[in-house]
Amino acid sequence: MYKIHDLQPPKGSNRRRKRVGRGIGGKGGKTAGRGTKGQKARNTVPLGFEGGQMPLYMRVPKRRGFNNPFRIEYQAINLDTLSESGLTDITPEALHAKGLVRKGALVKILGRGEVSAALNVTAHKFSASAVEAITAAGGTVETRPLPWGDRRPPAKGNQFTNR
Repeated sequence: MYKIHDLQPPKGSNRRRKRVGRGIGGKGGKTAGRGTKGQKARNTVPLGFEGGQMPLYMRVPKRRGFNNPFRIEYQAINLDTLSESGLTDITPEALHAKGLVRKGALVKILGRGEVSAALNVTAHKFSASAVEAITAAGGTVETRPLPWGDRRPPAKGNQFTNR
């Protein structure tokens, strides 16, 4: 039976470290395998130095978080707002005409509130509770496709215009 103090690696698997710079007699003597002169022969290369290129730690944004250029932003409308609007056929255009959403906004219907009348709702996205409430009241739910199709949305902003 093995005991923990008897364990050792197989013979030849652990090699001793090469000790360089210990006089001119040995293999790693004098220049210690660094060649002659130059920046790499001396201990002057700072950690993370990239040959004058702006180092990675200076290129990455710090403490500011990350702004996803492909984020899809929806304008949320709750069921209580829809029932107060007095509309029966609800589309993003009808909501814009009522002043409830911005022009051309992607609309998401959320499930806060009650629906008493049957509503025909067309929007870009629905929460599960909203679909359940609208269909329970006898209404219909239709999902509109996103304007850019099945691909990711185009990046917006100055830094993305000349890609």
